[in-house]
Amino acid sequence: MNHQPGTFRIVEQLQKFGEDIHPENLRYHRRRVLVSKEFTFDAAHHLHAYEGKCKNLHGHTYKVVFGISGKPDEVGITIDFGQIKEVWKHQIEPYLDHQYLNETLPPMNTTAENMVVWLYERMELALTSDPSYHEQEARTEFVRLYETPTSYAEVRREWMEHE
Repeated sequence: MNHQPGTFRIVEQLQKFGEDIHPENLRYHRRRVLVSKEFTFDAAHHLHAYEGKCKNLHGHTYKVVFGISGKPDEVGITIDFGQIKEVWKHQIEPYLDHQYLNETLPPMNTTAENMVVWLYERMELALTSDPSYHEQEARTEFVRLYETPTSYAEVRREWMEHE
């Protein structure tokens, strides 16, 4: 490296794999790292045995944040963001986006507190049932479900394992 960090310069030559960096350099460490990906979906629901506005049919634009940890593979990736997106698109989102949640989710009161546990279970099932995630020891660490921009429910691995 013949430049000072933080100074502006134009790259003269791109780093070449096999010459400037070698396969054994791609994975810098084997420590567990958390990656996070968020998604939004629009859905309708209503609550049972609840006295308030939410007893009526209404909708939200939900935001869900998944925190997934693992150990980097040989190229330094814990779990590819695209893999998380694939799990979301094929195994979780079809039950949620533009759906009436009282019909598409298992029998439950569709509170954020109930839904966030279901989301955790779906992601964890996807990670544990697919052998491609085993080498990195990928696991769900937390899920946060926003019902509004300022209100959310969260579940964490330690709560799910120890209760």
